[in-house]
Amino acid sequence: MIEIKYFGAVAEKTRCTFEKVLSSDISLQDLLQDLEEKYQLDSLAFSVAVNQKIIPKATDYKLKTSDVVALLPPFAGG
Repeated sequence: MIEIKYFGAVAEKTRCTFEKVLSSDISLQDLLQDLEEKYQLDSLAFSVAVNQKIIPKATDYKLKTSDVVALLPPFAGG
């Protein structure tokens, strides 16, 4: 089971902070496409982390059932 965590504006848009997906053998791009269709996230800017490591959205990354995917808002420095 893949766990997806939502932060900031993404959490507001999805109206939840996390969910679990029963899919296995799915790519990161496929997962993001499924989430886009479900929540219409295309208007939001966010980064993606897999197991606490930032991964470019366009990367052909194959997810494993134990992975944790986080959708993170843009970071502001200070």
